[in-house]
Amino acid sequence: MKLRLMPVLLTAVLTAAVLFGGWFLYREFAVQEPLEKIVSSYKGVNASQVSINRSEVNLKLDLQPGTKLRELVQYIETEGKTIIGSRTVKLDVTQHSNQTLDDYWNKALFSVAEAMESGKYTLIPETLNDLSKEFTGVQATTEIDDNNVYVSLSDGKESKFIILPRQAEKLGVWNNA
Repeated sequence: MKLRLMPVLLTAVLTAAVLFGGWFLYREFAVQEPLEKIVSSYKGVNASQVSINRSEVNLKLDLQPGTKLRELVQYIETEGKTIIGSRTVKLDVTQHSNQTLDDYWNKALFSVAEAMESGKYTLIPETLNDLSKEFTGVQATTEIDDNNVYVSLSDGKESKFIILPRQAEKLGVWNNA
């Protein structure tokens, strides 16, 4: 029996195209697109970009000032539970900061880091409230859940969102501070 090369190669290429094309379409239209619709439907989300792999869901978010991060995370985890499954959710929030907000956070950083390391999370709002006397017009909001401490700084026009992981092994350099 003599195999002809051209039909075998054509069959292999078509099979690969159907398999990988189907996998791509499933991933795009049955997984990523519904989750992106869930995220972008939340009030305060200007834009979102979703990236899903086997172990985690990465969300790149552009948020309006005053958006409640903890509530957003809870909303995503409950509404997208079937899509997310056992994956961890990681947020990357686009910063629309200014010099005043950056100075505010730089002054608070040491005290916040100390509170995070010692597990005394109630010191974080106290520290931020003390600084608000020095930085008039800046509103600081803190929220907490089982995994993170969320700090939002806003002057009404610009905002800075900081997500601090509560687990000690995840602490270190805060890439979003």
